[in-house]
Amino acid sequence: MGSGEKVFVYEDLVKHKDRADCWLLISGKVYDVTQFLEEHPGGDEVLLAASGKDATDDFEDVGHSDDARELMKKYLIGEVDSTTVPLRKTLKPQTSTTVAHEHNNESGFLSKKLQFLVPLLILGFAFGLQFFWKKEKTET
Repeated sequence: MGSGEKVFVYEDLVKHKDRADCWLLISGKVYDVTQFLEEHPGGDEVLLAASGKDATDDFEDVGHSDDARELMKKYLIGEVDSTTVPLRKTLKPQTSTTVAHEHNNESGFLSKKLQFLVPLLILGFAFGLQFFWKKEKTET
């Protein structure tokens, strides 16, 4: 880290999220993209939507070119103190993001399935029980 770069706390970063003052947090580095809003090929709305939070995932999902990454250096103003960033973002290891994503999707999918299956099972069981009782009564 160069001597000119500052270290910001996450709380400070969150405040800079409008057209007149827009900062982005990507991979632990802080970028002041206020001047870049007009020039961003994806439009300024995308940048504004990604401000005020950790935008690493948003940035990586789009798959920026080497040119874009080179251009970012121009807007780099410092780094974020990683201890101030909300934990849910830093828990995910940077190297295995895809593995983490796949795992999350699988478990998310499973829990969604269970949300529907459990009530259905209970309902089926209740009907089965009712049917069984009726059968018992008619036979005696």
